[in-house]
Amino acid sequence: MMLSEIERRTFLIGAAAAAAATSVGDARAQHNVPNSSGTAAAKLKAPPNAADCHMHIYDHARFPMPDSPRPPPTNATVAEYRLLQKRIGTTRVLIVQPRNAALDNRVTLDAVKQLQPARGVAVVSPSITDAELRSFNDGGIRGIRFSLDNPQTRAVTPDMIEPLGKRVADLGWHIQFNVNSRIILEIEPILRRLSTPMVFDHLGHPGAAGIEDPSHKIVRELIDKGRAWVKLSGAYSNRKIGPPEYPEATKIAQTFVKAAPERLVWGSDWPHPGVPTNKPDDALLFDLLAEWAPDEKIRNRILVDNPATLYGFEK
Repeated sequence: MMLSEIERRTFLIGAAAAAAATSVGDARAQHNVPNSSGTAAAKLKAPPNAADCHMHIYDHARFPMPDSPRPPPTNATVAEYRLLQKRIGTTRVLIVQPRNAALDNRVTLDAVKQLQPARGVAVVSPSITDAELRSFNDGGIRGIRFSLDNPQTRAVTPDMIEPLGKRVADLGWHIQFNVNSRIILEIEPILRRLSTPMVFDHLGHPGAAGIEDPSHKIVRELIDKGRAWVKLSGAYSNRKIGPPEYPEATKIAQTFVKAAPERLVWGSDWPHPGVPTNKPDDALLFDLLAEWAPDEKIRNRILVDNPATLYGFEK
């Protein structure tokens, strides 16, 4: 199903209006989800087995986080995330180890166990044993993440990428990068040497220059060689103009969809730890897919088939 430009714009405007409306007469239509603005359900109907491939769990009472210069995000439990699933219609999930939890992956492993069908991405250092890696694999972990932008808060460093990549390759895992355009340029030689599959968070973080940023070219080349994936997520991280259309992020996302829809997955980024206040509307973020991937078959591939390939969900 293809939508015309006018139809797509009308859809997004209608989605924004529906998300902002408060329907007192129909409480069943309201979804009060912590760490998310708006209460209306997503207008875009999620296909069966749709996956949210980027979110985090913060359960401070059960899994206290170590001290960090980075302010601790708000609580975001498994029970609260289930409310989001009801609101947007996804059923599968990829849980990403949060930065503030550093190398203590218990919160992520616990969430994978609770939110089945689920997979996880961990953060590890070279000191991890092979037995621990195998245990993580049995617990649903399918990749390791490198968040490298801030040296004061990062738990891993660029020199760990290649040695850890060699170790997790035997498990069929990938390496996930949460890095800005400057870091991509700095680690470009490592990225080109890696044989491990790579996943880039949040549209590749190209910054204000968007698809004109040199880092975008690097990511595109890795995709074209079949070595990388990109997450269609974090629209609010790549914009000056915000909802409902997020035009800068939309241009980047549409470029990826046109170039390589088979290498894309979608993620909510709930509970939006990079946005401490004025949380985005998750239903609207999901509805953006109608603009980013207007063809229903391609959209379903991004939501269902690609996550199954990348994370090992049942096909």
